[in-house]
Amino acid sequence: MGILAFGINHTTASVDLRGRVAFAPEMVVESLQQALNQLGGGEIALLSTCNRTEIYFHGEVSDEQLLSWLAEHKGLTVEQLRDCYYCYRDQQAVRHIMCVASGLDSLVLGEPQIFGQIKSAYAVGREAGTVSSYLNQVFQCAFAAAKRVRSETAIGQNPVSVAYASVSLAEQIFADLKQAHALLIGAGETIELVARHLHDKQIGSITVANRTLSRAQELAADFSAEAILLSDIHDHLPQADIVISSTASQLPVLGKGAVESALKKRKRKPIFMVDIAVPRDIEPEVEMLDDVYLYTVDDLQEVIQDNVRARQSAADLAQGIIDQEADGWSRQQRSLAAVDTIRAFRNSVEKIRDEEVGKAMQALQRGQDSESVIATLARNLTNKLMHKPTTILKQASEEGRDDTINATQDLFGLDKKR
Repeated sequence: MGILAFGINHTTASVDLRGRVAFAPEMVVESLQQALNQLGGGEIALLSTCNRTEIYFHGEVSDEQLLSWLAEHKGLTVEQLRDCYYCYRDQQAVRHIMCVASGLDSLVLGEPQIFGQIKSAYAVGREAGTVSSYLNQVFQCAFAAAKRVRSETAIGQNPVSVAYASVSLAEQIFADLKQAHALLIGAGETIELVARHLHDKQIGSITVANRTLSRAQELAADFSAEAILLSDIHDHLPQADIVISSTASQLPVLGKGAVESALKKRKRKPIFMVDIAVPRDIEPEVEMLDDVYLYTVDDLQEVIQDNVRARQSAADLAQGIIDQEADGWSRQQRSLAAVDTIRAFRNSVEKIRDEEVGKAMQALQRGQDSESVIATLARNLTNKLMHKPTTILKQASEEGRDDTINATQDLFGLDKKR
């Protein structure tokens, strides 16, 4: 029995279909246990994110069985999923899991969140009792591969989102973000990501300005920030070291005059501004002011594209690491296949040894000469250990099975002279 990795992701299925096969966190344990009962035992883990749903299975199962189970479990037909799923087995399955854990199979190349998500999938599988020794080994190897990729390449060191690029530029301008105050204009997904990144960087304080105060308050609550209306921006602008704006407004929400007034109150202390919006939120003329560092979404795209190229270069190195780790897994599994044979061989040899030692001890107790007893012990051990291999080698030679003879020569380090 090997391992199988089965699933759909952002490259094979629409966002609507991905949503229909996604598993709510509170349903995963029950679903795992139900799957094992229906599929006839084994080990199973489930990874479900906004971009992928994957099943990792160890046991006797076909991709058609998994396809049927998933379709039935989610109230879909098999045909709705047939053209969207992928399935990997054995080394390719392990390699795929390593790539997923490393962020090499993600929508945003190298994104770190997937590592935590796959660790959670492992933990939930353990909690459900559906992950045991085999999948445990697979996950541990995947975690080790992902950690190597993170530590030995620059896969996660270059921002590839507008939000992260904005915060990274702010870091380059401000020596210590802990002493800085940020004014975020808007309360959509991009601004939420900006707030999260700033919070992670331990920004001193944040103010969120939005057309709807309730939405600003909702976002601000997650980051211990202050919420204000767009109409109050002018009162708060002088305190802002960083201004990042992303609204859906068709007209600028921040003009040159307001920024000029804020700079006077700041006594020419610089302001770092990023206008992510399209159309622009900040009047282009603001860029003409001294002590203002204004970046637009186009400026950020240059940073992002440079970083995408840097990540792709790192990804090429990461693929080499994954190849090494996957090959190591295969070698380990092949070595384990010989364990039973080695154990049986040792037991057979030890049985012969114990029998002959027993005979030798009895001979000594009867008073026989010790040198004679040792010589007999050695001769009997040699003859009994040689008997079976000698018989098989003679038969192999008669039948022209050179592979058996060559394997014996390799096994015992014998000269290959005929």
